[in-house]
Amino acid sequence: MPINTIDGSQRKAAKVAGLAYLITFATVVYVNFGIHDRLIVGNNAAETARNILAHERLFRIGIAGDLIYCAGVVVLLTALYVILKPVNQGLALLAAFWRLVWVLMWLVMTLNLFDALRLLRGADYLRAFEAEPSQALARLYLGTRFDYYYVGLLFGALASTVCGCLWFKSHYIPRALAAFGVISSAFCVACTFVFYIFPDFDKIVNLWWFDTPMGVFDIATSFWLLFKGLLPSGIAVPTKQAI
Repeated sequence: MPINTIDGSQRKAAKVAGLAYLITFATVVYVNFGIHDRLIVGNNAAETARNILAHERLFRIGIAGDLIYCAGVVVLLTALYVILKPVNQGLALLAAFWRLVWVLMWLVMTLNLFDALRLLRGADYLRAFEAEPSQALARLYLGTRFDYYYVGLLFGALASTVCGCLWFKSHYIPRALAAFGVISSAFCVACTFVFYIFPDFDKIVNLWWFDTPMGVFDIATSFWLLFKGLLPSGIAVPTKQAI
């Protein structure tokens, strides 16, 4: 039984996946910490409204960044499907679908930003609202992003868990790295699911720890794919028996 070889499309997809990992990571970090954390003030609708209106262009850049992130994740899930399809096509497709759900949740989060901005700018048909209720409603839209994020995170972590299992089976990346990916992603799945039921769970496990280990795995995998590429596969291909 010969070892399955890696074809040219998989090698190209590996480079694309590595680059997409890094671009999406850098984009989401900049948007969330460089823009949203700067403009959105927790439990202060008036201050948040003033910040957004005073820096509307920056806020819109954040929206554009979110859309770039979504496009990058679609590229990533496509590249991962091409790489991992020879390992198990059904599981690779399932992982791609779950990651697509994550993207859809992120798109809904982005639409909420548009709704919040429309309320704060006070379109003609919104003039019946006073300033304070409009600001509070806008802050509500901004706050619901938190809920959409953790709904999407469950599916993103499920996709990462399946991909980690396929990485481990394939030998395309070091098995220790793949095993870390499975453990960190499954940990994120468990934490997120428990958090739905017990909202005070973040006092036991800090929210940062839900997806940080999985993020470390993503970064490490991206650098491996970019600079090392895919290792020879350990998948055996059945041979045709002589008649």
